[in-house]
Parts: sequence; structure tokens; C-alpha cells
Amino acid sequence: METDCWTIWRSAQSSLLLKSVEADFAVDSSGFTTCHFTRWFDHKYGIVKQQHDWVKCHIMCGVKTNIVTAVEIHGRNASDSKMLPALVTTTAENFQIAEVSADKGYASRANADAIAKLGATPYISFASSHRGNGGGTWTKMYHYFQCRRNDSLQHYHKRSNVESTFSMMKRKFRDSLRSKTDVAIVNETLCKVLSHNLVVLIHEMHELGIDPVFWTEKAA
Repeated sequence: METDCWTIWRSAQSSLLLKSVEADFAVDSSGFTTCHFTRWFDHKYGIVKQQHDWVKCHIMCGVKTNIVTAVEIHGRNASDSKMLPALVTTTAENFQIAEVSADKGYASRANADAIAKLGATPYISFASSHRGNGGGTWTKMYHYFQCRRNDSLQHYHKRSNVESTFSMMKRKFRDSLRSKTDVAIVNETLCKVLSHNLVVLIHEMHELGIDPVFWTEKAA
């Protein structure tokens, strides 16, 4: 799927007013249904079934205000784990990241290293099959989780804020898309993210007393 660079840029810019507020971030994905249908033949019952197709919206958000700092829109079968480095890198361009929390779907040595490379600490849930092998940040965080589990979980559970972010977005702007072409579907999803950020900014303007200044003209 193609994306509209203007919309992505505006979505990133809309979070900058909170760069001094957010230091801890969480990442996850959620689906938005489209007006397209996907069909398959059910061999068990001998009939053709269908359901709405959907796209996956991958985001990184601040855990204090729920502002979205990076977003990627891909097809429904896109891997969550592979999106994390790009989301973290985009966020790091504008924010000083202290820690990143994510569920076990993002658990990998590559993701732990990508976060640590930016000077942040990864708090990613480990699957029961993980043994912390391989060294580096992955092994360090595995032993921290095993030896100081309560402390580790306090950081990890900040991840629930990304679920709250999706809930806020879908309750206000719905979880369905009306666009028909791939480009329009991506842009409509990005517009939902941008609209969510504007709602968050309005709230934080009153909550934190922020004086918003957007894209002022440079002095000649």
C-alpha cells in the first residue's frame, strides 16, 4: 500500500508540542475494517465464506498523554515485530526516549537492540519458550525480568496505554473505513490518527497549560 507523505508528516508534527512531556512509550497494532471483502472456501462445510477485509495500524504512543508519535499502515498480515524499529526510530527523531514497552509479539533480540541503540530501555514481555540466550540487551532484560519481576512488570504494564489509545481513537472516530482504493484507505486511517492527536492536544492544552504554536513563519 502507498501512503500520503503529507498526512504522515502532519501526524508526526502534531505530537511535537508534547516532546517535553513524554519520555516513555508503548507500541502495538490494531485493525480497521474496510469496505472490501475477502472470500475463501470452507472445505469442512463445503461453502464459500466471506468477511470484511481490514488493515493494521501500527502505532507508538506516549504513555502519559496517549499522543501518537509514529504510525505505519500495512495489510492485515503484516508482522507486528518487524514494525518496531521503524516506529522507534521515527519517535526518536523528535523525542528523548527513556523506555519502550511492548507485548511478547515484539519479543526479539533485534527489537531489544534497536531500542537500546537509541539509548532507551526495552520492557518487552517474554514468551515461556524464551531463555534469554544470545547476549546483549536481550539477555540483560531477560535476567532483569527473572530476578526483579515486580519492578519489570511495573514498567511493562505501561503498555496498556497503547490499548487505551486505540480505544479512544475508535470510540470517537469509529473502527471502520469507507474508502475504496488502497491509497485512500491508508489516508483515511492516518486521518483518524491525526484527529486523535488533535483531540489529545486540546485536552493537554487545558490540563498542562500548554500554549500551542504551530508552524510559525520563519523571520526573514
